[in-house]
Amino acid sequence: MKLEQIYTGCLAEAAYYIESNGEAAIIDPLRETAPYIGRAEKDGAKIKYIFETHFHADFVSGHIELQQKTGATIVYGPNAACEFDCYSAKDGEQFKLGNVTITVLHTPGHTMESTTYLLTDENGKMHSIFTGDTLFINDVGRPDLAIKTNLTKEDLAGHLYDSIHNKILPLPNDVIVYPGHGAGSACGKNMGKDTYDTLGHQKEVNYALQPMSKEAFVKEVTDGLTPPPQYFPKNAVMNKKGAISLDDILAQGTKGWNPNDFENLVETTGALVLDVRAPQTFAQGFVPNSINIGVDGQFAPWVGALITDLTQPILLVCDEGMEEETVTRLARVGYDNTIGYLQGGVKAWEAAGKELDFVTTIPCGDFESRYYNKEVTLLDVRRPGEYATEHVEHAVNKPLDYINDWIHELDKNRTYYIHCAGGYRSMITASILKSRGYHNIVDLMGGYGAICATNLPRTNETKQLSA
Repeated sequence: MKLEQIYTGCLAEAAYYIESNGEAAIIDPLRETAPYIGRAEKDGAKIKYIFETHFHADFVSGHIELQQKTGATIVYGPNAACEFDCYSAKDGEQFKLGNVTITVLHTPGHTMESTTYLLTDENGKMHSIFTGDTLFINDVGRPDLAIKTNLTKEDLAGHLYDSIHNKILPLPNDVIVYPGHGAGSACGKNMGKDTYDTLGHQKEVNYALQPMSKEAFVKEVTDGLTPPPQYFPKNAVMNKKGAISLDDILAQGTKGWNPNDFENLVETTGALVLDVRAPQTFAQGFVPNSINIGVDGQFAPWVGALITDLTQPILLVCDEGMEEETVTRLARVGYDNTIGYLQGGVKAWEAAGKELDFVTTIPCGDFESRYYNKEVTLLDVRRPGEYATEHVEHAVNKPLDYINDWIHELDKNRTYYIHCAGGYRSMITASILKSRGYHNIVDLMGGYGAICATNLPRTNETKQLSA
């Protein structure tokens, strides 16, 4: 038996490859199918099954395209009403894969179709469970993401309690837990940094596996839930209905346009210009009104949080050779309408005599010595929990996550100094503000990490933005 976790850091997502005696299964595949097909070919194996733990909300799955290319059977657990050809398994049903067995454990709670898959090895020993978004390392799945249901998050949390206590906790302590996500995913509240663990250790350290009543569990897992990213329900619908081929998306999205044609496309299609270069590179010169979300950061989740229309045409500005990677990452979260990229990048744009815009950036030491006082407006765009832990005195918390809710509070005639933790989110913020007519923006280089190397006064007291 071969078992491999295929982890994608920018989505904090784990897919799995299992092979035994020439037969393979993929659990929770991403949209690009080549890595899975290539992995099976390396072993001389045929992909027999594609197991899905649930209708994913945070990414578009590659199950349909993988089925079309391999002939494998798509398997969901009970309650999965697919709008494509799939097999809805019964609770307890077993699937033979070479010399190993995969057993369906229906574990509703995150969603009603959520299913855990138990792998039993060649010797009949329970080896591991693939828990999807039911059980994470140090956490459990949030119970507020089910689509088109009259169940409340409290109802789903109650189902999750039953699933954990009836299906997972009775399993042997040495069973390995392989979850669908790791730290950084919005599918849970506070996942651990590890991507797998033994069930026995999780019974010791995971708050949700401690002895407690169902009422206490429901309160615990529903407390402190922040609103899910706006693209989550849209991705879930795509996974239920089926998405278009990634090959077609790449063919359209990787077409290069010269500066004149690029500019004409922006005007005629209303396309969003998405610049995915590094934040400080972007600041030194960019196509006016473009938005910076660096592809080397938490790219896909931030695209999903901030670009509300999945069908909007997107034109890319990126480093040479990053076109296909960027289009793929956009498609992973359902943004299928990339219509090309700026050939030659910003250098070609400037060489064509076209205007560039800039973001003013200054070292945090300069801000401390030259600009900081009680009257200066400093926007801390980190998340509320980061801000509450510690922040610069007089700084106002305006989380990037909710920029569409607070941007109207700003004054276009006022100068705003902006920082996040390290500079990634503050440049996204600066680019959005500039695209909407707020041009008196100054970014603090290095974010809060650099601020901590200065003598700027810090506190945990909250300050509101004054009119």
